[in-house]
Amino acid sequence: MSRTFTGRAAILALAAGALAVPACGGGGSREGAVKTATAPGGSKDPSRWPADDRSMCDWRNKPELEVSETIGPGALRPNVRRVYKTFGEGENRHRTLACREIDTNLDGIKDVVRTFNQKGEALHEEADTDYDGKIDVWLNFVDGRLAQQDVDTNKDGKPDVWKFYVNGQLQRIRRDRNGDGKPDVWEIYSKGRLERVGTDENGDGHVDRWDRDEQLKYEAEAAERKAREATEDAGAPASSSADAGAAPN
Repeated sequence: MSRTFTGRAAILALAAGALAVPACGGGGSREGAVKTATAPGGSKDPSRWPADDRSMCDWRNKPELEVSETIGPGALRPNVRRVYKTFGEGENRHRTLACREIDTNLDGIKDVVRTFNQKGEALHEEADTDYDGKIDVWLNFVDGRLAQQDVDTNKDGKPDVWKFYVNGQLQRIRRDRNGDGKPDVWEIYSKGRLERVGTDENGDGHVDRWDRDEQLKYEAEAAERKAREATEDAGAPASSSADAGAAPN
């Protein structure tokens, strides 16, 4: 059964935030602090920052790693840590960034960490975006580009929204609305626009109803029709100038 999106305001409201990229996000780094909540044990007073900043980069007691501490915009003390590792031998020996973590809200506790491969491409990221001391966003990268984003929206420590990207563009989203760990809403995107939404209404793990964006469907059909007409016109035999000027019989 198919319906238009007219009665799907709630799902569309969820989808409106689908392109938001939290934490360090797709490619940037949030070294500029976001002065909001304070994580448990943290402090807005830099002089009272805890000795343990809850580092998420595995660097302690590893002399083969090089650690750099820097001060980001708005900070009075270092709130960005970069860990470098040397790979290869001889001419192939090179140093590259292996891990970066940031205290984005300047409370003395690291809340974003990203790891990198030997080529310096992003691999994985975890973030505490609401500063409650618990990770609520997980990002995975393929060839340095965002491939999957998992989000915990109900604060149970487990993702209930799963976003999937192809070539950096959002393709689909799965949502768990009842907290049972299984998706019951499926959103399909086309060129960044929500195309259709599938809903599991009886909890059997299968879509019971698809709601489609009729406007997007109409535009796609119109574009296909226009392309087909252009192809047909290109294949039609052209009239010669002599035929154009000839008098009718």
